[in-house]
Amino acid sequence: MIIGTWNLENLYRPGGPFGPKDKTAYETKLASLAATITALQPQVLGVQEVGDPAALEDLAALLEGTWHITLSEYPDDRGIRVGFLSSLPVFVVADRVAFPERLLPVQSDDSGRTVARAGRGVLAVTVTTRAFFFDAVVCHLKSKLISYPGGRFQPRDEGERARYGAYALYRRTAEATVVRALADELLKGDGRDHDVAVLGDLNDEVAAATTQLLLGPPGSEIGTPGYDHPDKGDAARLWDVAPLIPAEQRFSRIHAGRRELIDHIMMSRGLLDHVRTAGTGAPGASSAALPSVADGDPAVRRDAAGSDHAPVWARIQP
Repeated sequence: MIIGTWNLENLYRPGGPFGPKDKTAYETKLASLAATITALQPQVLGVQEVGDPAALEDLAALLEGTWHITLSEYPDDRGIRVGFLSSLPVFVVADRVAFPERLLPVQSDDSGRTVARAGRGVLAVTVTTRAFFFDAVVCHLKSKLISYPGGRFQPRDEGERARYGAYALYRRTAEATVVRALADELLKGDGRDHDVAVLGDLNDEVAAATTQLLLGPPGSEIGTPGYDHPDKGDAARLWDVAPLIPAEQRFSRIHAGRRELIDHIMMSRGLLDHVRTAGTGAPGASSAALPSVADGDPAVRRDAAGSDHAPVWARIQP
């Protein structure tokens, strides 16, 4: 079984303010996305940036066989949300936006306005097959792309850049706690017995604080001496599969010419023991196919084919 995560980048039907300007660009985008999914053949794919649910239905219609769509009921201001595209039925167990108890609202702009919920829902489903029974969580944390008052994408000065960068970081960190709190519920006190996978666009790399706080107790990451020495912390830990991805593939996006892995798969210990391989992109795809993107108005890529992210995947076997 292959499970994965993929940011589909502004998946809207044409004609609106965010999607492709015409039918031709839309159909080209769908064809590119469908070709990647067909090559990858995931059974469970967590997806981000579904702006129009009907567009995901159009994508599923291009794939062979029966595909199931499960979406969060909590989109952001642009209508984008997370969900699952799966070749087998899944069952929703949670769809969360509220910050955990005792976490106070965080400041979001210069006016002092605060937010007490994630910008997009965090969706959890149960996956059941003859070989596996696990819960999967999909998320999309606050972007590092900063927008300023008045719809600007450039700051008036460096002080404004720093402040709004901090506001975005506050939100991304708080949203990570929403994901971690939900994972804790699904782990039910012991991830060695209750299998959980967290899939998503975290908008941060492996070593970032927001990514690390999702993992739980430190010290047993893949490739470290503690990995092969079980301890009490294993009950609460999640493991990022990033070290299992071949080094030359270990990126899911190219920002200003720099490769970065900001899309992640994390697993509880029981499920991690079934991972055989992990990777990014579709089998045989060239890294050159991924565009280099820069900060600025995301609308400049509204007619772009495919996505500016590569899928991240892991193959599990009994």
